[in-house]
Parts: sequence; C-alpha cells; structure tokens
Amino acid sequence: MDSPVARKTSVKQTEVPSLDYPSAKQHDLTRRQCLIFMIPGNPGLIDYYIPFLGTLRQLLDETESKDGCEVAFHIYGRNLIGFDDRDHEPAFGTSTATGSPTEPFSLEDQIRCLCDQVQHVNQSTLPSGRAFDEILLIGHSVGAYMALEIFHRHHQALALALRPASGQHAAPTTLAHVPLKAGILLFPTVTHIARSGSGQKLDLVRRNALLARSAHRLAKGFVDLWPRWALDAVVRRVLGFPAHAAAATTRFLAGRDGIWQAIHMGKDEMATIAEEKWGEELWEEGVRGAGAEEMAEGGAATKFFFYFARTDHWVADECRDEFIARRRAHEKGRTEIVICEEKIPHAFCIHHSETVAEKVRLWVEDVAGL
Repeated sequence: MDSPVARKTSVKQTEVPSLDYPSAKQHDLTRRQCLIFMIPGNPGLIDYYIPFLGTLRQLLDETESKDGCEVAFHIYGRNLIGFDDRDHEPAFGTSTATGSPTEPFSLEDQIRCLCDQVQHVNQSTLPSGRAFDEILLIGHSVGAYMALEIFHRHHQALALALRPASGQHAAPTTLAHVPLKAGILLFPTVTHIARSGSGQKLDLVRRNALLARSAHRLAKGFVDLWPRWALDAVVRRVLGFPAHAAAATTRFLAGRDGIWQAIHMGKDEMATIAEEKWGEELWEEGVRGAGAEEMAEGGAATKFFFYFARTDHWVADECRDEFIARRRAHEKGRTEIVICEEKIPHAFCIHHSETVAEKVRLWVEDVAGL
C-alpha cells in the first residue's frame, strides 16, 4: 500500500528493503512473543546490519533453547524510506503541478512512517493473525532518537486514550495499543548533534545557503565520475569495508536518490536534534501490555539501555555527559547507561557486529526477565 508524504512523493511500502529473522518458536502458543524492531542510522540501509542481526538471531536461538525460557524473539528491521530508489515515486526533484519539486523525506517523515510500520508489523507478522505480546526497539545513531520519539508518541497516544472527558479508549489499530516495552539505544545521537565533530561540519553545510542547495548535487556528481567497479574497489580496498558493508555502500552511492536523501535528512537532524525535549514521564513510566487498561493498573516499567562510545565523532562528549547526568539524577528513571571502553566506533555495524550483538543479547534477556 502506498502512503503519501509531503510534496507529492509517495512511499511504496512493499518495496522498502527489510530483513526478517523469525523465531523457530513462533508457533508455540505457550511462549510470549517478542518483536525486536531494528531502526538503522543514516544512511538508513538495513543491509549494514546483516551480520549484527544474524548474530543476534543465533544468540537468541541459544537463549530460547534454555530450560525455563518462555519467550520467542522475532527480529525485524528495514530501511528508512528514501534510501532505495524503488521505495518511492516520483524521483526526488521531479516538478509537480504547483511548480514545486518533490523533496527527500524529513526526519519527521521517517518517524511517522516508523510508527505506522511498528503497528503494521505487530499485527501482520505472526501466524494466525496473533499480535506480539511485547515489542523492543533497537535504534542505532539517529535511529535511537527515532526510537525515543516512537516511545514519546506512544505515551501521548495512551494518555489520549485515557482522557476522562471522552470516556472512550483508542481504537485497537492506534499506536496506543502497540505493546512497547523497552528500547536499546546504540551509539545514540539524542541531543545537540550539531555540536559533535562531524555534526559541526554538516551544520556548516546546512547554514550556508549555497551549499545547502547544492551539496547533494556536488556529492552525486563526484560519485558519478567513477564506474561502479571502481567505487566497489575503493570501498573494499581503501576503506577496508567487509563484503556486506561494501555491497550496501556501493549500491547506495550508485543509486539515483540515496545521497540526496542522506544529506537532506542529515541537515534536518542538525536542526531538530538539539535540546532534550521529552518530559520526565518518558523515562519513568512504562507499559507492559497493549491496552490502556494495563497502563491504569500500573504495568511493568519500560527500560532504556543506552550504549555510548567513549569517543564518538557524532556525539559531543559534554552533551553526552550532561544527558547521562540528567538520567542518573532522575530518581524514578528507568534507564541503564554504559560507556563503551572497548574503542568500538560509532559505525559498529561495519566491523564490530558480533561484539555488539553479544551485549545486546544480555539486554534483551534482561528485558525478557531471563
């Protein structure tokens, strides 16, 4: 089903690339079914995470086989929209009837689309139309920001569903009835991204009117000077990318609209991800079940696991430290924060997928009460 986004650009949802790692126990009606929904960073290419999600699947298979485990974990992830030429039409820059060209998708477009997709995957994935019992979001980089926004909007939807004035609950298809339980946020860019080392450079592009209009054309023009085999050679031999990351990067660079989408969204991130804007209730309030009734009964608290790099070119140290201090000062907060001491870089999915998957497995087991 297609869905319209601003400036006459339509998303072809069935064409958005995705990865699906179902549990062998998905037919076991005695187990709680947990959806692990992966949200990539920018560029929003899910193929970067093939080794990470594949390793996590293997590790969770081991977890599911242990005596006493009553949970089945289903892993799903997909591209952010606009990064694959097949997932939208018309091409970015196409003139419309009003004379305004179509544009890439904004950060807000991505968040709204993800809210819809979490609802869709929750209702349409398991056999016999069964919905998941709980959902865990994993967000990497800006994907962590988007995961927090989904939780924020979920809380808002629940509050709206419980408004005394209406006396009615939200419809079962709304975000309020999605059983969000926890978030695992990897190398998160959640405040003041423009103050980071790389953010300062991209923010200069955003603030310069000429560069803001032409950066994507300059970048694409330079890339198009190289034949695809040469791009692949540079990515593999010069950058040292392994096969999965090299294939994803070369395909992205050779595509029609991906570079524009990445730069457009990056500029939007610089303007949007600034001062922390979420209320304290996001960190202290949790809902285990799918309905507003369980919120009223005081369901189990949502937990957030933050995994920061010691040094991250997309996260300013002082902003990270201020964020951590606020979380630790919050007596009712439900967060666990780890600063990596192993020198794993921001783009962990290139060379360090297995190491991070081992850590994520422990957090998933914690969320599941194992």
